[in-house]
Amino acid sequence: MIDSPFNPKGPRASTRSKDNMSLKEAIESLLRVYQLQNKFDETYIVAHWEEIMGKPIAARTTKVFIKDKKLFLGLDSAPLKKELLMAKQKMIDLLNKTAQQDIISEVVFL
Repeated sequence: MIDSPFNPKGPRASTRSKDNMSLKEAIESLLRVYQLQNKFDETYIVAHWEEIMGKPIAARTTKVFIKDKKLFLGLDSAPLKKELLMAKQKMIDLLNKTAQQDIISEVVFL
């Protein structure tokens, strides 16, 4: 009989690991091993900025990036900048809650 990966009775059938994991678990393990989880979460926050903060804030945001646990925001509205400045801690808490870990420790307005 021909040795085929599609033939469960062949000699290769027993070489497959019995420890199966879901794709989600495999990706989480990969991010953890290569220490990429923080960068992944930072990218998630930037990519989903509109969903997290809402359309009115996202429409007035010109730049969003994260570096060294600092969120840098460029805004084209002075009143919105003042409003967010007063609610800075609430915004930090919301972003960290979304990422499910402490990603942001400070917000810098550009």
